[in-house]
Amino acid sequence: MRLYALCLSLDVLAIVTGFWLASLIRGGQGLALNGIPLALGALPFFVSFGLAYGAYSVKCLSDYVESARAALGAFGATSLIIVTFAFLAQVGAVMSRLAFVYSVMITAILILVGRAIIAGLIRWALDSVAERCLLIVDGAPVEGATICEVLDVKDLGLRPDLANPDRVARVGELVDPYDKIYLSVAEEHREAWITALKATGASVELLVSTGDIHGAVGLGRLGDADTLILSLGPLSLSSRVQKRLLDLALTIPALILLAPLLIVVAIAIRLDSKGPALFAQTRIGRSSRPFKIYKFRSMNLAQTDATGSVSASRNDQRVTRVGKFIRATSIDELPQLFNVLLGNMSLVGPRPHATASTAGDQLFWEVSQHYWMRHASKPGITGLAQIRGYRGSTEKREDLEGRLRCDLEYLQNWTFFGDLAILAATVKVIKHDNAY
Repeated sequence: MRLYALCLSLDVLAIVTGFWLASLIRGGQGLALNGIPLALGALPFFVSFGLAYGAYSVKCLSDYVESARAALGAFGATSLIIVTFAFLAQVGAVMSRLAFVYSVMITAILILVGRAIIAGLIRWALDSVAERCLLIVDGAPVEGATICEVLDVKDLGLRPDLANPDRVARVGELVDPYDKIYLSVAEEHREAWITALKATGASVELLVSTGDIHGAVGLGRLGDADTLILSLGPLSLSSRVQKRLLDLALTIPALILLAPLLIVVAIAIRLDSKGPALFAQTRIGRSSRPFKIYKFRSMNLAQTDATGSVSASRNDQRVTRVGKFIRATSIDELPQLFNVLLGNMSLVGPRPHATASTAGDQLFWEVSQHYWMRHASKPGITGLAQIRGYRGSTEKREDLEGRLRCDLEYLQNWTFFGDLAILAATVKVIKHDNAY
């Protein structure tokens, strides 16, 4: 992420410097549209095109030619936008054409220099290997994987147990620092490893010597060995960047606008019953790792459920007077905006569940082992399941299965505009018959 940030910073510096130098060369002649410097106007377009062209990807970090092509392609598209706008707005008379040509030429050269600096830095600091990969070996040793760090888990007690959320979370912690995971495991352990690793959202490949594909999505190589690509992760880097920018762009203004309401609700809760206004509960987050979710306390302090083993029911005697109102109107969920700000939640995603939640008399992961796969992305304040009416307690396994289908559908088909559509649709279900 630091390399991506440095790459973007050098690109931005190249654009600002290129337009500034061109303006100096032409004696300060017009490089602005309606008073806005062209360099500043170009930056949002360049960043957008850069993400679309893959200018900030592992492939570009690993290959200077590809990096230069993508960056110049993004800048070329940005320049075309500027020219088109200038033509349509009929500002050609006030914008120096020669100065603009100079700015394009100088900026292109500076972008190439910046990308060369990145390539040199990767050669010097990372031995030209931009991705950090891990080979997990569990009873099936492999030779020749010299580009990967190798972890033999046979004697370390790290084998995942899908009936134990702590062991699944440990796998998420293990693979979190790596860009790509290779898996070489004995046949009897494959199913648990494959499910647990798919739940992390990591890029995963299985080393194979047979035709058993285990739901593979492609073929790859590690040294001289064939691999099956099991998971590419539901969101690419550019998708994660877009999703995070959307979260921040909406969450920060929302917290400012809702601050008076948050204060009033907090005071009402304190006056209505003893105890703090906020309630923190451990939930399962991205990569199946636990985190603390924040909500307004809606139950009597002595009867709050820290593990979520007992879902709230209609006319639940634990719920306070204020609690009934804030639960019915979903106001109790508003403190989760702070979780979004902290980065352990998103505005849209699968809803995070408490570790002891049950569907009927079964824990969620006992109902379906596919349950873990919903944690490949950050959990959300709202999601596809919520707008389709899946709210309230899970009294039977079918209640969970319907939500799980929605969650996996969301991860498989994620789009930026899909998140916007879910946010818009959430307005209709803020007050819901099952919100109790």
